[in-house]
Formats: sequence, C-alpha cells, structure tokens
Amino acid sequence: MKSLYGYINAREKVMKGVFIGSALFSVFALLSITVFLFWSGVPFIAKIGVGDFIFGTKWAPLADSPSYGILSMIVTTLYVTALSVILGVGIGLFTAICLYKFCPKKLVSPIRQMINLLAGIPSVIFGLFGMTLIVPFIRDYVSPTGVGYGILSASIVLAIMILPTIVSVSLDAMVSVPNTYFEGALALGATKEQTTFKVMLPAAKSGILAGVVLAIGRAIGETMAVIMVIGGSPEMPNSIFQSVRTMTANIAMGATELSGDALSALIATGVVLFVFTLLLNVSFSALKNNSVKKDRKKNKEKRYAKNK
Repeated sequence: MKSLYGYINAREKVMKGVFIGSALFSVFALLSITVFLFWSGVPFIAKIGVGDFIFGTKWAPLADSPSYGILSMIVTTLYVTALSVILGVGIGLFTAICLYKFCPKKLVSPIRQMINLLAGIPSVIFGLFGMTLIVPFIRDYVSPTGVGYGILSASIVLAIMILPTIVSVSLDAMVSVPNTYFEGALALGATKEQTTFKVMLPAAKSGILAGVVLAIGRAIGETMAVIMVIGGSPEMPNSIFQSVRTMTANIAMGATELSGDALSALIATGVVLFVFTLLLNVSFSALKNNSVKKDRKKNKEKRYAKNK
C-alpha cells in the first residue's frame, strides 16, 4: 500500500515539474524574443532618430542615401487591421448569434465544425484564394482605378481568416451565460430577438471582447496571405484600392535579402510592431477590467436599492 502511495506521489511531483517547466519555457521564450528585438532594434532607432524612423514616409534601404521611414506601413497596418476586424467581427458575431438561438440544433455542430476548419487552412492557401479570386473580382468590378491589389483585398482575406476565432469565442461566451437569463426575459414578455440582443449579448460581452482581441492579434500578425494580395509598394495609403505594404509584409519581404543597417531597420520595425501590439492588448485589458468594475458597481447598487 505504501509503495502505491509512493508511486502516486512521485507521479504527481513529476507532472507538477512538467507543468512548471512548460510555464517557465513559455516565459523564457517571450523574454528571449523581447530581448532580441530590443537589443537589436532600439540602437538602430536611436541611431536614425525616432522621428525619422517612425514618422518618415520614405522607405528606400538600398538607395545611395538610404531612408528608413515606416509611417506609411504603420498607417497601412492600422487600415488593414481595422477594416478586417470590422468585416470579420460583424459577420462572425452574427454567425455566432445564429448558431446560438436561431439555427436548428441539428445543424449547429456541423456548421461550427466547418467554420473551425478554416483555422486549419494554411495562410498561403488564403493568400492564393485571394490572389486568384478576390483580387481579379475587385479589379474588374469594384476598383475605380483598375487595381485589385490593396487594402480592401487584404482586409477581406483577413476577415475570412479571423472568422473561426470570432465565431468560436463569441458562441462559447453566449453559451456560458445562464439560460435563466433567457427564460426570465421571455417570461417578462420580451421576444426572442430582444432577449438575444439586449440580454444575452450584454451578459457575454466580456468573452466577446476577448475574441475581438484575439482576432486583432491575428490580423496584425498575419504575413504571407497579406503579401500575396496587398501589392507591396511602400507608399502612403491614399485609397483602399492602392498597392501598399504592412509592417509584417515589409519584414518578410526583406528578411532574406537585406543585411547591415537595412536588416537592423527590419528588426526595428519588429520592435514598433511588438510595442504596438502590447499597447493594444493592455488597452483592451484595461477596457475589459473597467467594464467589469462598472457591472459590479451596478449590481451592488441594485442590491442596495432592493434591501433598502
């Protein structure tokens, strides 16, 4: 009996060590990437100047007088991310709502599995799909300039790519809301649509916001699919039908060809992207915490009013 307890105790200690080791490895990997980026990129930014690097509009690392301005790529990244999230969140959220209460139960699981299959498709396939179908369609039927490559094409491709994240997280958030909320609202005379949009969605907004944050992270960090449909010109975007370049595309397109200061400029671009993503996540976390605090305060006030 003692040997059995000793075996179980030893196994628990081993698994505890495995879990702690996995957590420490994740932290070590993050710290290593952070140190590499800042150690290699910050000195170059200091050398060029923060203003010339971040707010410069000309990117010509191989010119006789090199220029390393990335403002055009920062603006393009913001445009592509914003438009793709607007399209993806809108379609994904309505899809999740349909699967939640407005779709026959027999079809919910098959549809959800098919949507989740999108997450397993390589990004290069999305890029090929966009390059062969979306870009020609926009060029021939939508674009007033006759250019299919650009922000709109990249945003549509990214919107499709982030759909599984939005749908899965939003649906899980709504399913986790107690069904008594739904039944209570119906008992008070609300319609099914009113209950879903005015009761269940606000109750699940914390989880939905988490899905939006994950989708934004995916949209910002995507590279291969964007390169194939956005064009690649390092110009300031003036139209969604213009060939432009994002920060991730800029890093990928020059990483195997550039060296010296040009390569350092790419690493410095990664630093800006890293800081931008970090600030975005911190902002959403603060917004989420603020929303939770307000909800708790409202609940306390309601309880106080009832007791009074």
